[in-house]
Amino acid sequence: MKTDLEIQKDVMDELKWHPILHDAEIKVSVKKGVVTLCGQVDTYGRKLAAENAARKVAGVKALAENIQIGVSPAYNTNDGVIAEAVLHALKWHTGIPEDSIKVKVENGIVMLEGEVEWDVQRNSASTAIQHLHGVKAVNNSITIRPKVSADDLAKKISEAFLRRAAIDAARITVSVSGNKATLTGKVRSFAEKEEAEDIVWAAPGVTSLDSKLIVEEPELMLQSHI
Repeated sequence: MKTDLEIQKDVMDELKWHPILHDAEIKVSVKKGVVTLCGQVDTYGRKLAAENAARKVAGVKALAENIQIGVSPAYNTNDGVIAEAVLHALKWHTGIPEDSIKVKVENGIVMLEGEVEWDVQRNSASTAIQHLHGVKAVNNSITIRPKVSADDLAKKISEAFLRRAAIDAARITVSVSGNKATLTGKVRSFAEKEEAEDIVWAAPGVTSLDSKLIVEEPELMLQSHI
């Protein structure tokens, strides 16, 4: 099992490896596998990138972040100007249905509302605007319009697990009730857990996910295969 110091070093190396984070002022501390990120970045997108980078490191059990978005002239941008930029970004994104999302901006915080068919469309709306000047946070309240049956959803998700080399599909059970998916079982890493969850969210019609996946320690995994 990796020590906290080893995890800390790996997280710091991962942050430096990331093309938009190599010069970021982010401090990393680890206690019993729980990683805490502190520091300052200049955009909301870089803050999210730091969180995602830390989650990918083997041995990370949980993540807490206290990253602040730095104060600069860009963050004094008028809310009206930010709203126009957001609408423009959404309009020109080919993966987002036109006129399906309503936008409100207050003190640099962007609120998105509306309805789409896929979670990937919902997520695309957030990623399309997270690097815009002046955006401090994004509250995504876009809902997903159901389109397929629960049985079909469970089957499609299970088939997607089998296609992924990074996922041990035999150790994960998926069930669907209505438009809520539930995952149970054990995975080898936080990254595998996150990938399995991402697959569920990519399924058409999924509106909620209850992930009960357990990240198993490497030593326990070896014992279970002996």
